[in-house]
Amino acid sequence: MHRKNFSAKKPMLCSVFSIASILTIYPAVAATPKLEPKVIVVAGWENGADVGDAPGEYQFWVERLHLDKRVAVAGIPTQIMRRNKDGVYGIVLKDGVTDLAALALDTHFDLRHTYWIFTGISGVNPNVASAGSVAWARWVVDGDALREIDDRAIPDGWPYGLYAIGADKPNTLPNNPNHYGSVTDVAELTKAYPLNQKLEHWAYTISRNVPLRDDPVLAERRAQWTGYPNAQKPPAVLEGETLGALRYWHGAQRNQWAEDWVRLWTRNQGQFVMTNEESQTNQVEMRLLARLGYIDPDRIMVLRSGSNFSMPAPHMSITQSMGDEGPGQVAAFDNNERVGAPVIAELVAHWAYYRAHIPSVSEIAP
Repeated sequence: MHRKNFSAKKPMLCSVFSIASILTIYPAVAATPKLEPKVIVVAGWENGADVGDAPGEYQFWVERLHLDKRVAVAGIPTQIMRRNKDGVYGIVLKDGVTDLAALALDTHFDLRHTYWIFTGISGVNPNVASAGSVAWARWVVDGDALREIDDRAIPDGWPYGLYAIGADKPNTLPNNPNHYGSVTDVAELTKAYPLNQKLEHWAYTISRNVPLRDDPVLAERRAQWTGYPNAQKPPAVLEGETLGALRYWHGAQRNQWAEDWVRLWTRNQGQFVMTNEESQTNQVEMRLLARLGYIDPDRIMVLRSGSNFSMPAPHMSITQSMGDEGPGQVAAFDNNERVGAPVIAELVAHWAYYRAHIPSVSEIAP
């Protein structure tokens, strides 16, 4: 309302109009219910369109879960979420963790009871699983903050030139916890972000027997992995850790580092299975949003699938292996959604229970 449009001789009209505005407009705004997603599937990227063309990390979720309705996110004009009639949402992080912050700050949403599935493809550890396999993570381990010496110049006896800041050699935790942030107890020092392992195991229990996509070319390539029995097996669902690092690393020596780094920071409780470039930054952001009260950190799940191996097969050159994802990529896209779908279906089917009660182990809602 602009006061200059009203005559000074009509104060009563102005007052009545103002009161009417307050009583009608603002109560209506206040009464608008917030959107409360039951589950949000978070993908890192997509090829082309969200439907109908070559799939990326998002497309199978959109098509099979019927995420047909578009929902805008305030503050990011280019960002569009999708949802279905059951309250399942999906989003591609076009702007990285900025999209997560914008979503949390958007007053149209209440995310305090929302379950999250962070999904995407990864390099898979051939010592543990094969391409096309899918792993529910118990920890997300940060592989970014470390010291690095060129491997050609490392001291004798070192396996590689990567080690923790504040430590004096590989496979050693730093003595001073403040090298990785301001904490008061060395026991709090970590680059391994623990997820809700009761929820994780519940999700794994529901989905572990899902039929997975395989491919004749994948089977042929598995046969090349002599000496790696787990790499020769068909795709499977398993539990295992995700290592996030901004640099795209590859090779047997770095694979050893990844195995060691995950064991180090999980205190020998975790096993390196999947590696990608964004899981660690996503978890840092989600923990900040949790501390600010926007989301429940115990409702976060991380589901990654192996599109290629994290090192070359025997007798394969590292440069050839580095960029060769082949048929494993589409199988990984497909199997990610296959494994996540029954978990989402269970949450939606018994939402009245799971909204208030986070499941654990093999629990199914009454």
